[in-house]
Amino acid sequence: MICGAVILTIGIGARQSFGIFQKPIAADLRVGRELWSLANAIAMLLMGALSPFVGNLADRFGTARTVAAGGVLYVIGMFMIALATEGVMLTLGNVLCGIGMSAAGFGPILGAISRQTPPESRSVALGVATAGGSFGQFAIVPFASLLLYRLDNWHSTMFILGMVSMVMVPLAIGLREQRSLPPRPGTAIRQGTRDALREALQTRGFWLLTIGFFVCGFHVTFIGLHLPAYISDEAIGMSFFGKPVSALELGGWAIGLVGLFNIVGSLIWGWLGGRHPKKDMLALLYALRSLAFVAFLVLPLSWVSVLLFSASLGFLWLGTIPLTSGLVGYLFGPTHLSMLWGIVFFSHQAGSFLGGWGAGRLYDLKGNYDIMWWLSIGLGLFAAVIHWCIRERPVLRLAMTAASA
Repeated sequence: MICGAVILTIGIGARQSFGIFQKPIAADLRVGRELWSLANAIAMLLMGALSPFVGNLADRFGTARTVAAGGVLYVIGMFMIALATEGVMLTLGNVLCGIGMSAAGFGPILGAISRQTPPESRSVALGVATAGGSFGQFAIVPFASLLLYRLDNWHSTMFILGMVSMVMVPLAIGLREQRSLPPRPGTAIRQGTRDALREALQTRGFWLLTIGFFVCGFHVTFIGLHLPAYISDEAIGMSFFGKPVSALELGGWAIGLVGLFNIVGSLIWGWLGGRHPKKDMLALLYALRSLAFVAFLVLPLSWVSVLLFSASLGFLWLGTIPLTSGLVGYLFGPTHLSMLWGIVFFSHQAGSFLGGWGAGRLYDLKGNYDIMWWLSIGLGLFAAVIHWCIRERPVLRLAMTAASA
C-alpha cells in the first residue's frame, strides 16, 4: 500500500502539473491551446483504452512487473516531451506517458491492494492509496510552477520532472503479491476472464457506474489542464506576506491545493464508503461538485474565490476512486478487479479526452471557457442521478456463495 501510494504520488503529481505548461508551450511553439490539450487528451484516452488489458496482465502475471514496465515508459515519455521542439514529438511523448500511466496507475495498484486487504478494511486502504496521488499533486505541482517561473524554461522544468519520475521504477518491487491460496470451502470459485467480463456486462449497475465515471474524467482533466491558464488569463495574482505571487504561480498553487484537500477527501470518502452505500456517496459527491462549480461562477473572481474553489473541489476530487473501485470489488469480488476497473476507467479517460481537448478547442474558437463551466455543472447533476439509481448488491454468484457458506 505504501509503495503504491508513493508511485501514484510521483506519477499523478507530475501528470497534474501539465496544466501549468499550457501557455508557455503555446507561446514557445506559436500554436493555439488545442495542440497541448489534444496531446494530453490522446494520452488520457490511451491510458483508459489500455487499462483493461494491463489490468488483466497485472491480474495474471503480477502487479510489480506491470507497474515497473509502465514506469519506464512514463519516464521515457517525460524526457521526450522535455526535448520536443514541435508538435509530433510533443504528442508522441504524451502517448508514451499515457501508456506508462495505464500500467503504473490506479488500476493495477488498486487491484493489488484490494487482493491483499481484508474486505472490512478495503475501502479505507483504497482511500489511503488514492490520497498518495493527491499528495503528489500538492507537493509536485506548486514545485513545478515555481521551477517554471524561476527558470523561465518549460523544457528544463519538464526534464527535472522526468528525473523525479524515475523513482517510480524501483518502487514497483514493493507491489509483489503473496501467492494466492487454494479457495476455502464456501468461497467463490475463480472465474476465467471471459466469464468475469460477461458477468459484468450483463449487470446494469456496472453500466451505470461506467457511464458516471465519464463525468469524473471530464471534470478533473478540464480543471487540471485549464484552471491554471484560466487564472492566468484573468491575471489573478495575490500577495503573500508582502511578497507578490504571480498568476502563473497562483495557478500552480490552486492545483496543489486541490491535491492537499483531496488527501483528506479521499480518506473521508473511502471511510464513508465503508459505512454507507457507496453509490449514495457517489451521488452526493457529484452533486456537491456541481454546487462548487456554481459557487465559483457566482462569486466575484479573486484569489480568495480561487483558493476556496480549489479547496472545496479538492475535497471532492478523487474521492470517486475508492468509492468506484470499492463498488466494483463489492459487486463482483476482487479476483478480476484490475480488469473490470480498467473498463470503468476507460470511460473516465474518454471523459478526460473531451474535457481536456474540448476545453482547448472551445477556447481557441470562443476565447473563453464559459461553455465548459456550464457543461461541467450539468454533467455533475447527471452523474448524481445515475449513481443514485444503482442497485448496490453483489452479483448472484457471490450471493449464492455467501448463502452456502
